[in-house]
Amino acid sequence: MFIHLMGGVVFIYLAARLLLPLRAGWKIKAALAALLLFITQQHFINRMAFGGLASPEIPPFLLLAQGWCFLLLVLLLVFTLLRDLVCIIGWLARKIRGGAKPAAPQPAFSSGRRQAIMVTLAAGTAFWGLREAVGVPEVRNVEMLVPRLPKALDGLSIVQISDMHVSPLLQSVWVDALVDRVNALKPDLILFTGDMVDGSPAARAADVAPLRRLRANYGIWGSVGNHEYYSNFPGWMKAFPALGMRMLLNQHAVLHIQEHPLVLAGVTDVAAERLGLPGPDLPAALQGAPEDAVRVLMEHRPANAPANARRGIDVQLSGHTHGGQILGLNALVAQFNGGYLYGRYTADALSMYVTSGAGVWNGFPVRLGVPSEIPRIILRSA
Repeated sequence: MFIHLMGGVVFIYLAARLLLPLRAGWKIKAALAALLLFITQQHFINRMAFGGLASPEIPPFLLLAQGWCFLLLVLLLVFTLLRDLVCIIGWLARKIRGGAKPAAPQPAFSSGRRQAIMVTLAAGTAFWGLREAVGVPEVRNVEMLVPRLPKALDGLSIVQISDMHVSPLLQSVWVDALVDRVNALKPDLILFTGDMVDGSPAARAADVAPLRRLRANYGIWGSVGNHEYYSNFPGWMKAFPALGMRMLLNQHAVLHIQEHPLVLAGVTDVAAERLGLPGPDLPAALQGAPEDAVRVLMEHRPANAPANARRGIDVQLSGHTHGGQILGLNALVAQFNGGYLYGRYTADALSMYVTSGAGVWNGFPVRLGVPSEIPRIILRSA
């Protein structure tokens, strides 16, 4: 898997560039290399020994420590690569200039001092990124123009909750605070767009219990993301309705609001196909839906927006990308999601909002310049 490969790259590069040049005996280097290998392969260890990669059942303080250590090493990798890149550019510039070799500038700090500064900077940045990742998300107000929306429905408010990733890292106290913020908005609709949980229904029962307190004028509805399929999907499809959430799996419902119909649809995720379950099927979800009603779609991944527009979807709400989590990863993450990353988009007559998500997966708990959020979406008529 990608996360294991990433850990291997971090280990090899840091071992070669930071450990081997150390002025220390081989025993110290071997011990440091073993520690480095242990940290970079923590996801493999969690997968094999602690209940799985998606949600290892270990105490939250250990997950925080794991997250901080892994982030520290990833940032060290980035800083070391940047340092080496600067050195290579300088060497190439001298080669191109040719002529007499210029006198080497005196470094402001010794090599050991520079490395200490780099480690300190990486440690502080990792702490800040972890702190931002596990905080309770703030509300973000978003207005979306929907040309077919009847005047009577102008101002309809939807709170979108996506990518909570309730886990041993984000537990009931965090969920309780999120519920308080959502209920304070007094929304017309609350829509969950996938990746709500990590772990089995039995393991997460106490953590998701506060969701029962959610209130909305026209109901609480949900679709699924890839993480729902990673641990007891059938169990969660029974657990969510018990929490007051109606799930739409390649299905739709017709809501009558202010005497006007509104079609609300939800599709499954492509991860279902690995388990032999139905993948996303919008035609099936819309079968029998009134043609003249505004159509709102919950789809975890945003990439299908152009195709969904051709099938008459007016509004699409998606997540999955986490907004890239770290500034600088935006372009890479967008490439895997049809060019969509975070915020408002249009595809023909379709308006889409891709949220950065409310929580974060415990295996990579970081947010740097990409805050979590609770979008409060106000629909506006033309």
